[in-house]
Amino acid sequence: MQNFRVSVLVLGLSAALAGCGGSDSSTTATTTTPPATTTPTAPTTKSIVAVVGDMPYGTGPTDTSQVAAMPTFINAINADTGVSLLLHAGDLHSGKEPCTLAYDTTIATQWKAFKIPVVYTPGDNEWADCHKTKQYGGSYVAATGQIKYVTEADYPALFPQTGNLVSYFGGEPLANLQLVRDLFFTKPGYAWGGTYAVHSQGLEYDKSYPKDAEYKENVWFIQSNVLFVTINVPGGSNNDNDIWFGTPTMADAQKNEITNRTAANLRWLDTAFAAAKANGVVGVVITEQGDMWDFDGTFPTNSADLSTSHIYQYKAFIDKIATNTLSFGKPVLLFNGDFHVYRTDNPLLKGAPCWIEPTSNAPAVPCTTTTVPATYGNGATDPWANQPWSYNVPNFRRIGVHGSTTKLEYVRLTIDPTASNANAIDSFGPFSWARVAP
Repeated sequence: MQNFRVSVLVLGLSAALAGCGGSDSSTTATTTTPPATTTPTAPTTKSIVAVVGDMPYGTGPTDTSQVAAMPTFINAINADTGVSLLLHAGDLHSGKEPCTLAYDTTIATQWKAFKIPVVYTPGDNEWADCHKTKQYGGSYVAATGQIKYVTEADYPALFPQTGNLVSYFGGEPLANLQLVRDLFFTKPGYAWGGTYAVHSQGLEYDKSYPKDAEYKENVWFIQSNVLFVTINVPGGSNNDNDIWFGTPTMADAQKNEITNRTAANLRWLDTAFAAAKANGVVGVVITEQGDMWDFDGTFPTNSADLSTSHIYQYKAFIDKIATNTLSFGKPVLLFNGDFHVYRTDNPLLKGAPCWIEPTSNAPAVPCTTTTVPATYGNGATDPWANQPWSYNVPNFRRIGVHGSTTKLEYVRLTIDPTASNANAIDSFGPFSWARVAP
């Protein structure tokens, strides 16, 4: 019953979303000519990139303080001399806010003020988790075998009483992912703003896997002789452990979503690293939303078997990144959001140094059992300990960006293709970075 209901709804998404002024990504033409160039800077030219994630956030649907602060924040980035690009690691609102067309449109409108291109990868809060009741989606009712969607009438003090569902399409994840694509990925082959050329999986995909054309949010490009790549990896559990609407069994639509997107992401990583080798770049930057080493409060009952934990669903991505990083043999830097606390470490090397933001906007300090929340993984100060897989990848570093709380900030990433910095708290290979809270 549930699988049938979801399948029928999904089949109707294209027509419904057409009324929102967007296009259905599944109809992307495979014959479109990709951009002629993706290297706007010379191989030896320095450049600066601003990196953010998990913003703007609210404590609930009536908290608009960070949304209101965004224009000032955008102006500060625009005024930062030298910053030529913004990376957004996903989560355009918190997990306590509904997913709505009005909100997403507000963010898209605000982004028009950026004077630099924006490369964004979606997070769980704007699509994969929209079904949850805490995001005003809906829940399965065993007595009826149906979904009870949250309506405005359920929360008269919070929402106008127009008789509508609170979240877009009742929080159906696939509908909300399509909405994100229709608003933020309107011109495949270019970053937000429409002038910065990128390689998009929506245009460049293996024709043996035609569904990969849906993932126009996955891109790669080269700047300052460094290859940047994004993949759609939502936080929490890669959309795997949390069954949509809490139904007794996982719907076929969710199973297919996980299978297809995971496979497309893995192929895109291979494509990007192959391009990195072919172009002789000096480093790679990966941006995705999920913190793949955070248990997210869901711990396994057996430490030797992580299959019941959220973290297990990321193993395929970690394996692929580890293998490609070792084969590449040069510095690889990964940015993620999701955990909301700034940290920098190497979770692919046992005992690698780790630094973390102990309180919001405070300078990073060495990770200890008092600075790393126990919810991260039984208080583990070394993210390598949160997994039973014996990775040994020294040419890797991860930065989890600050997000969600108090003052907005960004990571100011400087790329110097002639540099060879040590793998440290604020530098690695051609990369060096600093946190900026304007």
